[in-house]
Amino acid sequence: MNAPLPPAEYRHVFEFHTRFGQVDSQGHVNNCHFLTYLEDARLEMFHSDPVRKGEPPIKGMVIARHEIDYKRPLMWSVDPYRVETWVTEVRAASFKLAYEVRDDEHVYVQATSTLVAFDVQAERLRRFTTEERTFVQRYLQPAS
Repeated sequence: MNAPLPPAEYRHVFEFHTRFGQVDSQGHVNNCHFLTYLEDARLEMFHSDPVRKGEPPIKGMVIARHEIDYKRPLMWSVDPYRVETWVTEVRAASFKLAYEVRDDEHVYVQATSTLVAFDVQAERLRRFTTEERTFVQRYLQPAS
């Protein structure tokens, strides 16, 4: 077996533990919990990590779309799993995130989300600020 590759520099890595209460009658983590794992990873990426670095958190974005593909069952474990997240596309008022829920050996879920910049007070889409665009582009996957 090949040694697992470390996450690329453009990927944000969020570790999490499964909880016994998330396991369903089939013995694996129920699919409804995966969007929560992705949400926790996004909150860490856009809010907690910047605050810890002394940067302002990124606010004013909402989810416009999620897609999720389940690759293999995720089992309860004492060892952490991780969500690796990166940006695949940046536009004037939206960007796409890609995710993998994985461990060192397997990918359990692949997912994408489209996030849009949103003006809460005006209740409408808006363009990204220069600071938001700069932050998001830190995680933009290099073209292959």
